[in-house]
Amino acid sequence: VQLQASGGGLVQAGGSLRLSCAASGGTFRTYNAGWFRQSPGKEREFVAAVRWSGSSAYAGSVKGRFTLSRDNAKITVYLQMDSLKSEDTAVYYCAAGKGVNIADPTGYYYWGQGTLVTVSS
Repeated sequence: VQLQASGGGLVQAGGSLRLSCAASGGTFRTYNAGWFRQSPGKEREFVAAVRWSGSSAYAGSVKGRFTLSRDNAKITVYLQMDSLKSEDTAVYYCAAGKGVNIADPTGYYYWGQGTLVTVSS
């Protein structure tokens, strides 16, 4: 499975962005799909994920502001980010895997290249 993340950019605090993760080369629909982010000097952290079955989970810091969705063919996953804050600034990575805990990055086998989100205050 190859993953291509896009949609990052510069936005003012309070604004919105939508990230996309397009998959190819495998049966993406049978994988869990997750978004993680990493800021300079920090560990990679969980943002949101959706199981192949459709259930989803969000980090507490983004719950109510970010919405993850999967298209009908399940080959693209979107992360709608609203009410962005400066602390959301990071490189965002999408990933695919079959781990039991969808918030655990070790359960993901495939990673996209990352897309930079910068939120100015």
